[in-house]
Amino acid sequence: MVASELLIGYNGGMSINPNKFIEALQSMGIQTSLISRSQLQEAALSLNLSAPPSWAITSSRKVSRGIYNIPEVLGKEFTKENDTKSNNATTTQPEVKMSMAAAVLGMTQGDRASLIPDKNKEYVPWGNYDDINLLIASNTFFTAYVTGLSGNGKTTMIEQICAALGRECFRVNIVATTDEDDLIGGMRLINGNTVWQDGAVVEAMKRGAVLLLDEIDLATEKIMCLQSVLEGKGVYIKKQNEWVTPANGFCVIATANTKGKGSDDGRFIGTNILNEAFLDRFDYTFEQEYAPKTVEKKILNKMMGKYNLNDNEFIENLVTWAEMIRKSFVEGAVDEIISTRRLLNIIKAFSVYGDKQKAVKMALARFDRETGDGFYALFTKIDAPKVEAVSQDNSNTTSTETKDCPF
Repeated sequence: MVASELLIGYNGGMSINPNKFIEALQSMGIQTSLISRSQLQEAALSLNLSAPPSWAITSSRKVSRGIYNIPEVLGKEFTKENDTKSNNATTTQPEVKMSMAAAVLGMTQGDRASLIPDKNKEYVPWGNYDDINLLIASNTFFTAYVTGLSGNGKTTMIEQICAALGRECFRVNIVATTDEDDLIGGMRLINGNTVWQDGAVVEAMKRGAVLLLDEIDLATEKIMCLQSVLEGKGVYIKKQNEWVTPANGFCVIATANTKGKGSDDGRFIGTNILNEAFLDRFDYTFEQEYAPKTVEKKILNKMMGKYNLNDNEFIENLVTWAEMIRKSFVEGAVDEIISTRRLLNIIKAFSVYGDKQKAVKMALARFDRETGDGFYALFTKIDAPKVEAVSQDNSNTTSTETKDCPF
């Protein structure tokens, strides 16, 4: 029985020819048989259906969480016999899952049906948030380079903007071995056949998504395959003889600890000096500093609330402690720094152990002993209990004032 002879069962009181649904998927520019549940839902809504047809989301077509194999999109005719075969194709199922993990899900923080990041209720917008939010919300093509020291919220900011705007975000963690095959795509083994599978960059272009290139300064010259992508022109897939033009809304944002000029102090081992022509293709550069004291206290307070804790004095002392160390770092007095991420780790440890000093020590264990001991000694001075200084004036009147213990 071919697709033209089939009718989907009632779906919101309506029935529809399967070919209509396939055409709706094809009209979305989808050029892969592996389709997400959100894409299926979008196609259904375009046909005034309340949900995707039952034949499209059967267990036999499911290859991963929220991902379904719809080969009809690529022109393969649907038959009942083929659908039955896919029920029995257990030997090729792991290969499909591996392909999806490499091509889509593995580059976007896990196996989930939607590529829209989850909203973090504890997130506090600050810094470059408003500027980047306006760029992404504009749905115009742009490229941006966000740089700053480790643990100050660069990547989280991009993800939370996408979460707030309901935008899909393809996060690709760049490493020294990242190459054209990882980014643009390559030949993969799917259902026993060697076929072309789009990489995260091409998927993001076709879907009009945000492409987040995380830790871009770890890349080598192999990243130059993205030159035309950064120009907004698209990319030519040689093995497919196909030119892919980005859909509306596609944009590229890179994050890095350096500005692509390497790390002179050796703090960020593995970072490289990026090609100047590559760097020049980024429209905007945003420098992300650590959050100001008032904002950082708000961030820690949110984290405290997540664990049903309330200790404003502890938060005040943590932020003061981190601020002093950062100033010393800028002045060259110390070689390490306390990031916002590390302060959040301290709050998390405190919620588990209920011991402030233990939580701080755990966060400092990654440093060498001398540095860790010095940072801990400074914290104990800042977090020391208040002392009462009693003085008596000439009239034998006692007054009490509270002072911090000296550093």
